[in-house]
Amino acid sequence: MKKLVLASGSPRRKELLSQLGHSFTVIRTDVEESQSSDENPKQYVARLSKDKALAGLALASEAVVIGSDTIVVCDNTVLEKPDDLEHAKQMLMSLSDRCHQVMTAVTVANKEQQETVVVTTDVWFKPLSENEIEQYWHTGEPCDKAGSYGIQGIGGRFVTRIEGSYHAVVGLPLFETDQLLHKFL
Repeated sequence: MKKLVLASGSPRRKELLSQLGHSFTVIRTDVEESQSSDENPKQYVARLSKDKALAGLALASEAVVIGSDTIVVCDNTVLEKPDDLEHAKQMLMSLSDRCHQVMTAVTVANKEQQETVVVTTDVWFKPLSENEIEQYWHTGEPCDKAGSYGIQGIGGRFVTRIEGSYHAVVGLPLFETDQLLHKFL
């Protein structure tokens, strides 16, 4: 059986991958996460996913490695993790009472080949007040999340509907990841 490695420090990705029933190990990779001016959001998230998988492959060359990244996109602008409360307020107000996209890329690679899939999910938010945003910030949940929210936690109360993959919004699209793994394992 081929060794499977998840190149991610995300507890959400680890939990999601475990739902697919494979045994795997986790390694943390350090990848530069900055969008170049010639990349659109889809290209950016795909590159980050590939970079993470290849960084993992450099540490576990005989393994099948999964790399993944998730971004939040509003008006074709990537919303990263917030720097502080004001930054989180700006992001969440920009998402308030409208639709945005969450893009998650997953790359599966071994030393012979790699394949990447990008899953885009539309997410609609209810109207948010500044007070709601401040209360949410003080829970600590938005601090390490792209777009300043986690759909699987307290931030889920802002979401009125989604169209696409819930698991991709959380951090790892299970269907697409499973399909890729069947090609590599």
